Amino acid sequence: MARALIFGVNGFVGPWLARELTAHGWEVCGSDRADAPKTDLGILAYRQTDLLDSGRVATVVAELHPDLIVNLAAVSSVGASWKAPQATVKVNVVGAVNVLEAVRALDGCQVLLVGSSEEYAPSEGPLSEGSPVLANNPYGISKASQGRFADLYHEHYGMRVNRVRAFNHTGPGQRPTFVLPSWCRQVADIECSGRPGTVQVGNLDVRRDFSDVRDVVRAYRLIAESDCAGEVFNVGSGVARPLSELLDTIRSFSSQEIGVETDPALMRPSDNPVILCDCGKAKHLLGWRPERNLTNTLWEMYEGFLEVAE
Repeated sequence: MARALIFGVNGFVGPWLARELTAHGWEVCGSDRADAPKTDLGILAYRQTDLLDSGRVATVVAELHPDLIVNLAAVSSVGASWKAPQATVKVNVVGAVNVLEAVRALDGCQVLLVGSSEEYAPSEGPLSEGSPVLANNPYGISKASQGRFADLYHEHYGMRVNRVRAFNHTGPGQRPTFVLPSWCRQVADIECSGRPGTVQVGNLDVRRDFSDVRDVVRAYRLIAESDCAGEVFNVGSGVARPLSELLDTIRSFSSQEIGVETDPALMRPSDNPVILCDCGKAKHLLGWRPERNLTNTLWEMYEGFLEVAE
């Protein structure tokens, strides 16, 4: 049975990926900075690790000896990266290189590094894997740098390293520091209050390509189970929706009258007007395509926050 090691297993995507791999016959081990894993992961083994501790990373990799490593550990949002650009570079670049260095000592272990659509230069049209990479924020720059190291280790050391550029994804369990769960929580709180209310928002004049996280981790598994090496895959829905439209959908879940108010603190220094995925490569080489309806995903998230609020 093949064994996977997920760095950043306690985050938003980690538990979903652990379940996806386990359901398809993988042994799954996990690692994160916390002393213990989340209780519902059902993984074979867990190791506490800070990716900036290269010695500890090497020890964990050698001890667990996985066939696959997926690195999900990251400063994972544009907003957070503007507040802490130096920490973003350390975690997203140095942490990833520490993983690659640890794997270099193993024979036959493949690595999947998770990048972002934020690596690309702004464009009004669909972004393919061949689109120019010219990030305009610290998060995107850090992920583009990680990608160059991935290419280097594949080309120079002959390591099997694949990359994904994941576009926006969401789903149950995502922290309300991200835009869609933030709105779901705010609307759920208003609904439970039984009174009209107001949702605080940032820039609504942008369009983003959102997928359900369960579709995204399925793509990650298919990459791991493919014969690909040294490849990069876009993973997204292929539909760029206005944030204002998604907010209207979430507001429609509530029976209360809900207003909208712009919070200057939620506005970013730089915001690409459109981010749209061309996922043709993943469809052609992996047979992957998004399956889940985003409105249903938003409803599931809203219901989860309703249960907490009640």
